[in-house]
Amino acid sequence: MRALLPLLRTGWGCRAGTLVAARLPSVASAGLAPRRAMAAYRKEERGQPPSPGYRLFFKNEAGHYISPFHDIPLKVDSTQENGIPTKRARNDESENLFNMVVEVPRWTNAKMEIATQEPLNPIKQDIKDGKLRYVANIFPHKGYIWNYGALPQTWEDPHQKDKSTDCCGDDDPIDVCEIGSKVLSCGDIIRVKILGILALIDQEETDWKLIAINVNDPEASKFHDIDDVKKYKPGYLEATFNWFRMYKVPEGKPENQFAFNGEFKNKVKMAFALEVIKSAHECWKALLMKKCDGGAINCMNVQVRDSPFQCTPEEARALVQSVPSSINKESNEEEQVWHFLGK
Repeated sequence: MRALLPLLRTGWGCRAGTLVAARLPSVASAGLAPRRAMAAYRKEERGQPPSPGYRLFFKNEAGHYISPFHDIPLKVDSTQENGIPTKRARNDESENLFNMVVEVPRWTNAKMEIATQEPLNPIKQDIKDGKLRYVANIFPHKGYIWNYGALPQTWEDPHQKDKSTDCCGDDDPIDVCEIGSKVLSCGDIIRVKILGILALIDQEETDWKLIAINVNDPEASKFHDIDDVKKYKPGYLEATFNWFRMYKVPEGKPENQFAFNGEFKNKVKMAFALEVIKSAHECWKALLMKKCDGGAINCMNVQVRDSPFQCTPEEARALVQSVPSSINKESNEEEQVWHFLGK
């Protein structure tokens, strides 16, 4: 807790009443249809962005502080056993529905991420060499070209070698690129349908990138796998591949590499993407039950029953409320630069 307190500030910019409605889609024979919100999460800002002390915390429907990493269920249609979704889906379509935590809205540059090493895992802006991190603008793009985030209750184990890539995990939840038509907000919790997956190899670590679409997107009913992305959004997958290949080049780093020669694996053929998610969820279970070496990962949670890291809602509240109420005057505005790499 002491390590977290200096990093957090409470300022006039805190919007404790921000509501995120997580809509639970119903499954019908004709396809997916959104229905009334079945769960709601509130976002609570501490400090003012952009600053090193900015944090975005989460509350559940009961108003209890929770971890977006550990306490938000992975599966949309599930029951809870020991705090972990276990119910089998009713059909192939519902098997493919997952919750997503949006970290970075489309067209923005700030590298926001779930703070995996902090209690309750709020969203923060990444820092490198003492400076806030921003992704570069590489022609013809502006910032991130999708709504970018992660699947809760997944973990890419850095000590477990992936059989298909022969590389270990990157010590983070699985990343998601949401390709719908809406620009979402940081901290939104949405239901997504998985379409495919790309295997980025970053410094000899496997860094999976899921391609997905918000089930409440107006065009969601047209998308079922990666071939539909090629059909209805031509050029998007090529742009995605090139974005991940080049985004670190402006920092003086080499181009990123990929497994499978950069092929997007289809979620239908061999159910490849779903198997990757399942494996990462199993790794997360082991992490939360203290059956593996989690390193610096903070596993504090409120809702995962039988986890040795579970805390009470009162303890979670005390953690956040113990932060001094002061305005963080540190601020690092984004410098807008365009890069023309000629590739």
